Amino acid sequence: MAKPRRGDSLVLAIDDLAFGGEGVGRVDGYVVFVRGGVPGDRVRVKIVEARSRFGRAVIESVETPSPDRVEAPCPYFGRCGGCRLQHLSYPRQLAFKAKQVRDCLERIGGLGEFTMRPILAAPDPYGYRNKMEFTVAPGPTIGLHQADRYDVVLDIERCLLQSDTLNRLLGEFRRETTARALSVYDQASGEGLLRFVSLREGRHTGEAMVNIVAATPDIEPLAALAERLAARVPATASVVLNVNAKKASVAVGTEEHLLVGRDHIRESLGGLAFQVSANSFFQTNTAQAERLFAVVEEACALEGPETVLDLYSGTGAISLLLARRCRWVYGVEVAAAAVTDAVRNARANGIENCTFLSGEVRHVLPALVRDGVRAEVVVADPPRAGFHPKALLALAALAPARLVYVSCNPATLARDLGDLVRRGYRLEWVQPVDMFPQTPHIEAVARLARSA
Repeated sequence: MAKPRRGDSLVLAIDDLAFGGEGVGRVDGYVVFVRGGVPGDRVRVKIVEARSRFGRAVIESVETPSPDRVEAPCPYFGRCGGCRLQHLSYPRQLAFKAKQVRDCLERIGGLGEFTMRPILAAPDPYGYRNKMEFTVAPGPTIGLHQADRYDVVLDIERCLLQSDTLNRLLGEFRRETTARALSVYDQASGEGLLRFVSLREGRHTGEAMVNIVAATPDIEPLAALAERLAARVPATASVVLNVNAKKASVAVGTEEHLLVGRDHIRESLGGLAFQVSANSFFQTNTAQAERLFAVVEEACALEGPETVLDLYSGTGAISLLLARRCRWVYGVEVAAAAVTDAVRNARANGIENCTFLSGEVRHVLPALVRDGVRAEVVVADPPRAGFHPKALLALAALAPARLVYVSCNPATLARDLGDLVRRGYRLEWVQPVDMFPQTPHIEAVARLARSA
């Protein structure tokens, strides 16, 4: 059969999922990616893109559904770019993610024998997010971007990934902005006020935060709106205004104004108290974060006298949890605001055996090695890009007895683990953790030991 061309209609059997969650079908060896396809489906599709080595298609009809296909509960599924796996049963989502980790480690990392632990399922596949960020567009439309279309915003009345409390806040914010006829920022002209609204919640404390991102510090009307939100949703402990006057479409401001309550909410994690401000990083799935950190603690196997390096330490959650079990922890983080949060959180918990350093790991880690700092255990939780080559070189020079690598990207995890194994480490086990149900994203914890 000739290679399919754009516009062709054909029937495909879906036999796999690609890393982004698209279904995979084949025509005489030619790969076709089908958004919304589930392994086991037989679907009629229309080819919308035909390249030399692969094509992409949209489903015209599901001829025979897979036994793993389920009805997506969200009315926005398929249009919203947030969730891509709601149509796949949760057990099959877990199997797909575990396979993704193993495939990457074997194919990209060239790693041989290691123990792959069973994936840790989320106790709540919906309603698990403690933070959601919504774009405000003309209308006003308050919602999330359409799949593969950053220029189109879907009006979202209720998101199934956040709690009832945050959905109530979203609804009240929409009603108030409409009733008060507040202007919306226009990217082309640079005119208008509202740009984003970010909602956060302390799952263990019940405290909620509303972060309004606007183009100008127009405090008077926004303060009135904030007071109304706090009156209508009693869980509201903080409403802040972040001002982003720049063209860049980001929900982070260059100045912050307190509108109602405190400039932070409180949360607890692993028995420690944390203050979470509008722009500070905090794990977005509280329940699974606690399980992830428990895996990290187990992997570190601390006995008391060790020095630990926590690379890419963020606001210090892992550092502070490990500090209770070792002599000293050095946390290294590039974001100065996160370092400030980490120091504050250490003080609030009475933890004095932590030093937090601001800077890029590739610069700070070699300096620590030159200064004679030695660590028996290193924990690393890098961004999706993984380790910078210079940082990985410095880590190998430090030569800790144990390495615990936390990753949100199986591909860069595999690349870095392969490099570390070639530099004298042994991969003992890998533990996938499903932090983000209904999406293709997967976290994993890997434990390595220095070869004798």
